Amino acid sequence: MRKKEVLRGKKDFNRVYGKGKSLRDRYLVLIYLKNGLPYTRTAFLASKKVGNSVQRNRAKRLMKESYRALAGEYGHISEGYDLIMIAKNTINGRKCGEVTTSLRNCMKKVK
Repeated sequence: MRKKEVLRGKKDFNRVYGKGKSLRDRYLVLIYLKNGLPYTRTAFLASKKVGNSVQRNRAKRLMKESYRALAGEYGHISEGYDLIMIAKNTINGRKCGEVTTSLRNCMKKVK
């Protein structure tokens, strides 16, 4: 993931949280908003409700890998969006395939 494709800054997060639409699935929550840029920016979050730091980092790694797999599968993910993916505590102990399926369901609803 290139540096410009990472969502950063409180202003950007607040804009996505305030005006964005959200979708929920079994293992994650996806919040999205059009950004008017020629590329998609993403952020992967896991709160302390998910567990300790090891579990939170694993949850973020699973979401990143699932996103990367979907981007490879479809050639690219729709350009021009800000995406925030938030792990739910149900993600603990899951395999990458299950998280990919969950993310795929959310992405189908967006498109």
